[in-house]
Amino acid sequence: MHVRVKTEDRRQAIIETAIEVFRDVGFERASMTTISRRLGGSKGTLYGYFRSKAELFEAAMKAAVETPGDRIMELLDPEADDLRSCLERFAKAYLGFILEKNVLAITRTAVAEGFDSSLGPHLFEQGPQRALATLAKFFAEQMERGRLCKSSAVVASIHFKGLIEAGFLEEALYGAKSQVDRRQAIPSAVDIFLRAYGPGTQEQLIAEPASSKTERRQVPADRSRER
Repeated sequence: MHVRVKTEDRRQAIIETAIEVFRDVGFERASMTTISRRLGGSKGTLYGYFRSKAELFEAAMKAAVETPGDRIMELLDPEADDLRSCLERFAKAYLGFILEKNVLAITRTAVAEGFDSSLGPHLFEQGPQRALATLAKFFAEQMERGRLCKSSAVVASIHFKGLIEAGFLEEALYGAKSQVDRRQAIPSAVDIFLRAYGPGTQEQLIAEPASSKTERRQVPADRSRER
């Protein structure tokens, strides 16, 4: 009697083939039959490793984003001497990663599938939410060390992520070209973030009386009417 033995190499081959199929036709149009044909095996082999197409898609997403994504998160060194340089290195690597062909394809498919499926929130937790959580932890450490102003680390992580992606991710998801030079955009994004969250910024905003802010926003009266 011939016994089929599960192997990690075979599992990885299935995942890599699935990534290609999901990228080419999307989650809805992809089928276990299509994946097995491209792989060169039977549909039964796929079900021996994954119970459903959704489970296979989750594994494909993890393979595409989790391991390389974790390596990028390691660039957030809490002991780095130069916070600005640390953030720029991270931003450059992160932006290059999310704009990579397979990652974009997985992102498009995850968003489309998540619109009317319980799978969507789970995929968000495995991808973007993990990145935000790591950023928030890093920023909380920097706030405790006085390198950033005390604020919400969660909100800071959302702002920083948005600054990095602005002008690139949305365009890429639509298949359009960015109008922004990445070499200029990354330092600019970090600069804007540090201007908002750098040491002392919160204290400056608190120290400035609300009345003075109102006065600066008021439009000078037309003196000619007083004559």
